[in-house]
Amino acid sequence: MPLHGARAAALLTWVNSTKVCTDPLDDLSQLQDCSIFIRIINKIHRSEEGESVLEQPLPERISFIRGFLQKHCKHKSAAENLVSAQKILEGEELALAKVAVLLLYHTSMSCKSPGDWYEFDYKTQVELASILKFVLDNEESLNENLETFLQRKAPLSSSSTSSSSSEEHSPLLSLPHKREVRFLELQKIASSSSSSSSGANNMLPGSPSSPMGDIMQTPQFQLRRLKKQLAVERENRDELEVELAENRKLITEKEAQITMMQQRIDRLALLNEKQAADQLEPKEMEELREKNESLMVRLHEALKQCQDLKTEKGQMDRKINQLSEENGDLSFKLREIASHLVQLQEALNELSEEHNAALAQSQEKQGQLERELRAALQEKKCSEEKIEILQGKISLLEDQLAKLGDCGAQEKGEVMGDILKLEELKQEVSSLTAKGAELQATVLRLEEEKQLREAALQSERGRFEEEKQQLGSLVASLQSSLSESHRARERLEQDLRAR
Repeated sequence: MPLHGARAAALLTWVNSTKVCTDPLDDLSQLQDCSIFIRIINKIHRSEEGESVLEQPLPERISFIRGFLQKHCKHKSAAENLVSAQKILEGEELALAKVAVLLLYHTSMSCKSPGDWYEFDYKTQVELASILKFVLDNEESLNENLETFLQRKAPLSSSSTSSSSSEEHSPLLSLPHKREVRFLELQKIASSSSSSSSGANNMLPGSPSSPMGDIMQTPQFQLRRLKKQLAVERENRDELEVELAENRKLITEKEAQITMMQQRIDRLALLNEKQAADQLEPKEMEELREKNESLMVRLHEALKQCQDLKTEKGQMDRKINQLSEENGDLSFKLREIASHLVQLQEALNELSEEHNAALAQSQEKQGQLERELRAALQEKKCSEEKIEILQGKISLLEDQLAKLGDCGAQEKGEVMGDILKLEELKQEVSSLTAKGAELQATVLRLEEEKQLREAALQSERGRFEEEKQQLGSLVASLQSSLSESHRARERLEQDLRAR
C-alpha cells in the first residue's frame, strides 16, 4: 500500500526545514543514504558525534541511527523492532518515513517551541500535528499501528487535532457564574505554580493559532516532555556518580602509591644512615643522595596530585548533592505541574461542553425569533393588501352614492343599502388597521429582541475568547516554570564541564 501523500509531503517539508541538506528534497527515497538523518541527530544534540559516521558505509550509518532511536525512545525493544535495518538498506519509503516520524517526535520533545512552527503553512501543520498526536496516543503500540497510520487516509486514533482546531476557530460563549468561579480557582492554582520558580512571574500570552502550537500546549504533550526531561536529568546524575566513583578509585590508587613511595624513602633513609655509619665511599653516598632527592621530588608530585584529586572530589561531591536536590525539586514540580495541567484541561473541556450547549440553545432561540418575525411580517403584508382592497371598494361606493344622491325614492332605498354596505367596509378597514398596528408593534418588538440577542451573543463570544486566552496564558506560565528549571540544569552541566 502506498504512503499517505499528504503525510509524506509534510514529513519532507519538516526535513527540509531543518536545513541540514543543501538542496531541498522532493521524495522520501532521497533519504536512503541516511546522511540527512545523522545530521538531524547532530543538530538535535548540538554535537558532532555523528560526523565520523558519515564517512562510514551505509550499514554503519543505519546502526548509528537505530542506536540513537533505541536510546531515546520510551521502549528500546519497541524501537528496535519498529525500524528494520534491512528495509532501510533496501530504501523502502515506509521504513524511511518511520525514521522521520520518530526524529520529528524526538525533536519536538527536545528543542521545538510552539512559535517555531509558524514557518510551516496551515495544511502542513495539520499533518505534522496529526503525526505527533498519533505517536503520543500510540507509544505503547507503535509496532502494530504506525505502518497503517502512514498508509491510510484517516488517522487510526480516534482523537485528532480537529478538536483543537474547531475550538480555536469557533467562538465560545462565556457562560454562567459557576464557570467564572471555576476559572478563578484555576488562575489561583497556576499562579501558585508559577511563583515557585524564578523567571515565571510574567504571564505570557497564549498563542493557540496553529495546529502544532495547539498540540505542543496540551497537558498530554507537556507532561510527556516533563517526563522526558526528568529522565535526562536522572541520566546526567548517574553519569556524574560514575565519574565520581572513578575519581575516588583513582585517589585510592594514588594514596597507595604514595604510601609505597614513603616506605621506600624510609628504607633508603635507614640505609643512608647505616652506610654513613659504616663510612661508605663518597661516590656511593652521592648516588644515594641523588636517588633520595629523585624519590622526594616524585613524592611531592604525588602528594600534589593527591591533594588536587581530593579538592576535585570535594567539588564533585558538592555538585552531586546540588544536582540531587535539584532533581528532587524537578520531580516535585513535575508532579505539581502535571496535576495543574490536568485540572486546566478538565476546565477547558467543561467550558467547551457548556459553550456547545449554550450555542445550541441560542441558535434554537434565534431560529424561533426569526420564524416568528417572518410570520408577523407575512401577516402584516396580508393585512395591508386587504386594507388597500377595502379602501378601493369604499372609494367606488362613495362615487356611486354621490351620483345617486338626486334619484327617486326607490333608488334612494337602494342607496341606503349601499350605505350600510359601505359602513361595514369602513368597520372592517378600521379592524384591519388596528390589527396592522398590533402586527407592526409585534414586528418592532421581535426585531428589537433579535438585535438584543445578537448583541448578547457577541458579548458572550468576546468574554469566552478572553477567558480562553487567559487559560492559554496559564499554560504558558507553567511552561515558563519548566524552561527555568531546564536552564538551571544546563548551567549546572556547564559548570561541571568547566571543572
